[in-house]
Amino acid sequence: MRYYYRHILTIVMCILMSLTASAQNAFRPNAWLKSDTYAYVERDSTLYLDVYRPETPRADKAAVISLFGGGFFAGARDNRQMKDVARVLTERGFTVISIDYRLGFRDKEMVAQNSSVFKLTGLFNWCIDIAVEDCAAAISWVCANSEMLDIDPDRIILTGNSAGAVTVLQLDYYRANSQPEVSALPGGWKPAAVVPYSGGIMCRKRELRYASDPAPTMLMHGTKDKIVNYKSFGLPLSNKMFGAKKVDKAMDRQDIPHWIIRFDGNGHEVASWLPGSVDLFCLFVDYTLSDRITTVDATMNDSFLKANRWTDMSLFELYSGRR
Repeated sequence: MRYYYRHILTIVMCILMSLTASAQNAFRPNAWLKSDTYAYVERDSTLYLDVYRPETPRADKAAVISLFGGGFFAGARDNRQMKDVARVLTERGFTVISIDYRLGFRDKEMVAQNSSVFKLTGLFNWCIDIAVEDCAAAISWVCANSEMLDIDPDRIILTGNSAGAVTVLQLDYYRANSQPEVSALPGGWKPAAVVPYSGGIMCRKRELRYASDPAPTMLMHGTKDKIVNYKSFGLPLSNKMFGAKKVDKAMDRQDIPHWIIRFDGNGHEVASWLPGSVDLFCLFVDYTLSDRITTVDATMNDSFLKANRWTDMSLFELYSGRR
C-alpha cells in the first residue's frame, strides 16, 4: 500500500537531534575505508568506478551510486568528499559505488567552438548529456555484475552533488521520457530513489513534464544558490536549467510524490552536505524501499552547514575563474 501525505515536518524535526552527531563526525579519519576498482566502459579513455563494501551489509542489499561535483570540468570519483560520502553510507550498510564520468568542459576544442554566449547553453547541455550517458553505462555494468557485488539491482539509489546531482536528476528525467541518452540502461530498470544535492534539470521546454513516473526523489537545495539556481536559469529561446523549486512545482503539478528540503538562506554549500545529513538520507531511502511513498515539503536550517567558498559564488564566477 502507498501512503500520500503533504508536509510531514515532524519527520524532519525528529531527525534534527541526530544530525548534530553526524555533522560533527563528518570528517573523522577513514583509514579503514577500502575500495575495489573496475573499468566499466571505454570512451576516449577508460572510465572506472570504485566499489566500497560495508562491513555489515543491509539485509535488503541496497546500493548507492554516487557522482562527484565540479561543474563538469573538475572533480574525481576518489576525492576526499566522495570518500566521506562512501564512509558514512557504508557505515549504514550500503554498498557505495563512486563513478567516473566525462567532463565536457575539459574538451578544449568543443569549448572553443561554442564559446559565444548564445552557444554556451547548448555546450552545457552536451556536457550534461555525456555525463548522463556515462552514468547509464555505469548502472548497466553494476546491474550486470550485481551478483558479484552482492547487491539488489532493483534497490539502487542515485545520488550526487552539484554537477553530479544535475546528472542523476537529468538521467531519471530522460528515463521517464524515454530519451536516447539513457538507452544503455537495462530494459525496465528504474532507480529505487534519487537524492540530488543542489541539482537541476536542463530542458528546452517552458516547463518540465514527466511522461511516466520518476523515481522517488528527495530534492536538497539552498534557496540562495547562484551556481545551480534554486529556481531556473537560462537565456530566452534556449535551454534552461530548472532548479529544485521548478522541479518541485512540476512534480506537484503532476501529483508525483517527492520530498523537497529547502535550506532558506543557504547557497551552494548544500551540495556537499550528504555526510552531515546521512540520517535524513537514510530516512528517505527506508521510507521509499518499504513502499511508503510520501510527499514532504520542509524548510531546514542547520548550524553545522557552514558557508564556504561556493556559498555566494555565481555561475559566471565559477566558469570564469574570477574569484
